[in-house]
Amino acid sequence: MSYAELRAFHSVALHGSFTRAAEALHVTQPTLSGQVKALEEAHGVKLLDRRGREVAPTELGRVLLDITRRLFALEAEATQLLAAARG
Repeated sequence: MSYAELRAFHSVALHGSFTRAAEALHVTQPTLSGQVKALEEAHGVKLLDRRGREVAPTELGRVLLDITRRLFALEAEATQLLAAARG
């Protein structure tokens, strides 16, 4: 599992769309789809229910989304700490 795969999953789950998530992360939709697919395949799980253009996290995906929310909040906190120390 890579950081990029977790970030891709997190963005898609939050935005409910691969297209909107790709725009938010400034990557192409195929790149994002490939990252989420790689994460699911590496662990043999389904994290997102794909319904046409809309996407919703599965039960497991909702649990992972809760974890990634905390992970990226801690990342932002660490960034703020280091930025404050610089000033």
